Amino acid sequence: MSDSKSQIEKARHQLAELGEIECRSQFGGYSLAVESVVFALVAEGELYLRACEQVKPYIVERKMEPLHFTKRGMPVALDYYRVDEPLWNEHGQLLALSRLCLQGARQQRVRQQQNQRLKDLPNLTIRLEMLLRQVGVSTIAMLKEQGARRCWLKLRACNNNLSIKVLFALEGAIAGRHHEALPESVKTELRQWYKETLRREAKKQKS
Repeated sequence: MSDSKSQIEKARHQLAELGEIECRSQFGGYSLAVESVVFALVAEGELYLRACEQVKPYIVERKMEPLHFTKRGMPVALDYYRVDEPLWNEHGQLLALSRLCLQGARQQRVRQQQNQRLKDLPNLTIRLEMLLRQVGVSTIAMLKEQGARRCWLKLRACNNNLSIKVLFALEGAIAGRHHEALPESVKTELRQWYKETLRREAKKQKS
């Protein structure tokens, strides 16, 4: 733990030009990120850079060691590579490589966001994605534009047994969080809207 913390501080000092470096627990070690974009990991007192296409030739040439972690009893290699002592001593080279790794991680995030499907959002399963597509909501942008309530009403028109849990799931997906993590005020407002909607439906059926 102490070795990792000292390595984190060392990385923050040497790579300060990249911006404010954030740290959080990940893969049994610590991730290093700038503006929430992870570009390196610290594990067992060693710094590992996140590989990208631009630095792959350097990784091969220097024979940098990959980071391994154990999954279900089997060692798995991650696309992170150890910074050895000679590279630590080449401050300019280390900074340049780290900057490339950060840029590569940012580009990958943009690609993932562009290719993201409804099912990739919190709470949304493949089945719910299919149901949304059937009612004309086929993209994340359409879901956000129409909102949870309108999308729920569209789904409800095809399924009278649709529950309030789906409404919570849609609201959470739009907010980018698990439905259980929605603010209580939001849940209360949705419950009231849900009850009023059912009440109006029942009234229409009687008239």
